[in-house]
Amino acid sequence: MNIKQFEYKPLSHYSYAIVSNGKMAVIDPERNPDAYIAFAKANNAQITAIIETHPHADFVSSHLELHHITGATIYNSEKTGADYPHQGFDDGATITLGAVTLKSINTPGHSPDSITIVASDGTTTALFTGDTLFIGDVGRPDLREKAGNMQAKREELAGMMHETMQHKFNDLPDSAVVYPAHGAGSLCGKGMSDASSSTLGEERGHNWAFKKQSKQDFMDTLLDGQPFIPSYFGFDVDLNKTGAKNVKAAIDSIPFEEQSTATGLIVDMRDEKTFKKGHLEGSFNIQAVSENAKFETWLGAIVKPEEKFTLVIDAKENKENILQRVAKIGYENQLVQVITLAQNNLETTSALDLEDFKQNPDRYTIVDIRNQSEIDGGKFFESALPHPLNELRSTASNIPTDKPIVVHCAGGYRSAAGSSILQEKLEGATVYDLSDDVKEFQ
Repeated sequence: MNIKQFEYKPLSHYSYAIVSNGKMAVIDPERNPDAYIAFAKANNAQITAIIETHPHADFVSSHLELHHITGATIYNSEKTGADYPHQGFDDGATITLGAVTLKSINTPGHSPDSITIVASDGTTTALFTGDTLFIGDVGRPDLREKAGNMQAKREELAGMMHETMQHKFNDLPDSAVVYPAHGAGSLCGKGMSDASSSTLGEERGHNWAFKKQSKQDFMDTLLDGQPFIPSYFGFDVDLNKTGAKNVKAAIDSIPFEEQSTATGLIVDMRDEKTFKKGHLEGSFNIQAVSENAKFETWLGAIVKPEEKFTLVIDAKENKENILQRVAKIGYENQLVQVITLAQNNLETTSALDLEDFKQNPDRYTIVDIRNQSEIDGGKFFESALPHPLNELRSTASNIPTDKPIVVHCAGGYRSAAGSSILQEKLEGATVYDLSDDVKEFQ
């Protein structure tokens, strides 16, 4: 059994290929199917199965596109109510893949339709646990109250997760390798390890969710302190239930113009220093200048599903890459156009006098845009007003403007977006970005 793990770092997403005797299965594929097709070709394998452990909330899957390209059967729980061609894959169902047997176990908790795939070749057992069992944690139970064919309240799902962890893995060996759909940095859980895999024995020994505890204690721990839910999560659940269109065709149809301008909702992906030197009025600076930047997460947290927007990019040669990133969360259909900027009629952002701020912090209104869980863990400035970035477009009007405003996060990335939002929302206000200088106050 040849197992390949693929990682998409900005969303901390893991997907998988299993190859045996010239046959290949793909599990929880990301939006762009090219890597799986290339891996199949390199291994002289035919993709015959595509398996979705559940309809994902944080990314758009390429299961339907892979089906159209390869003819492979899509498998998922019938509880999903999928609107694409598929075969049900629930408790006890099996798929033969060369010398490997793939068996499904219904493991609800993260969602009511979650499954775990048990792969065995007689000597090795591997578990593809989706968002049910992570390394060091389990999936959050609060994403399916308003999305998907099967909706469930968080308390109900937390109870399901307790049942899953108590019983569903009991008959599997300690040596079984655990391959989750996410690692540390994903918003699909709150306490995931940096490790990309583990064994069931290690998880039984160290994962809090396997420890002996009452159902209520388990539920209380699971429900407490979960991170915020980005605006796009429910949208992606529904899109994955239907199946996304061909990604290349979708992004190739988006208009592009160099040296242009725009009005309306504008997202500028350039680095913050370049943005501050000149940008279109009202632009939101959501940076995508590194491969690991959380561009997708913050695009989907700040811009709501169905909102039309223009995307400003730094150079024509980067258009394909940035559009692939937009499509990772299914936002390509919301794009009105992609442009590079004409160098006239641009706004600038003033730089903060850091020494004056250090000596006279009371002369400023300080806005803390970290996540609520971070704020609850301790403030950097006692007088700071809490306004988490994912809520800032709605709460900005509550921020007083009688003093200059200083925006901070934990490292500088989010404050670039936050300060640009306030610059657009609070007309006439002076807004500064503390940026990475925040580290001097930690």
